[in-house]
Amino acid sequence: MKQTKIVTWLLSISVIVALAGGCASFKTAPTAQPAEITVSAAMGLKEALLDIQKVYEAKYPDVKIVYNFAGSGTLQTQIEQGASVDIFLSAAEKQLDELQKKNLINPATRKNLVGNQLVIVVPKDSNLGLVSFQDLAKNDVKKIGLGAPETVPAGEYGMEVLMFLGIWDEVKDKSVRGKDVQTLLAYAEMGNVDASIVFSAVAVTSDKVKIVAVAPPGSHRPIIFPGAVLADAKQPKAAEKFLNYLTGPEGSKVFVKYGFNPLGAKQ
Repeated sequence: MKQTKIVTWLLSISVIVALAGGCASFKTAPTAQPAEITVSAAMGLKEALLDIQKVYEAKYPDVKIVYNFAGSGTLQTQIEQGASVDIFLSAAEKQLDELQKKNLINPATRKNLVGNQLVIVVPKDSNLGLVSFQDLAKNDVKKIGLGAPETVPAGEYGMEVLMFLGIWDEVKDKSVRGKDVQTLLAYAEMGNVDASIVFSAVAVTSDKVKIVAVAPPGSHRPIIFPGAVLADAKQPKAAEKFLNYLTGPEGSKVFVKYGFNPLGAKQ
């Protein structure tokens, strides 16, 4: 009888061990967390990049894109002060040039993404009759939205146009400075200014303003939006893959939709 109890006990232990092993085999392997790419991008690219994000994350579910939008000069300063960033997309080459001199970007990854035009927008119901940049010097134009030239590329390009036309001294005191192009667009939308100088790709995102003039050819440096992976990027491979996507056929198609001119890789 005692022997029978021992055999029964051993069989019970065997069953428990087998069941435990079986349960272990059904355990789900832990899900890998997506690689998170932090992208500091010029405000002028916002709408196009948000559109691209939806497509890219659906195509590559192992990647999560986190954007930080602001004026290019502000983003440059953040990077210089140690902000954790994987990719920087600027609205002008100047900011990347300065970061490259400080070895803060990986120059081998640098690319020219897109080009654009500089335009004047006015409130939809404006009746000032503005048709050119020269018209900004008219007496009935009281306030002009202009990006701070020191930190906002659209403002720097705008100042170049006004100086080229010889009217900068006449209009500079009319300028209402904005921290980025979206702010300048909002000024015009709300009627806080008579006109704002912005990128055309930003202007077309609003149905509350109308474009009345394009900057004359040769009146400013070419408008180029470049990008690069940061030298200390936490996700350098994933970041470079995304940057290549932006300049590839799929990314370029979205930029065209928003009025940009794709430029491809920097030579």
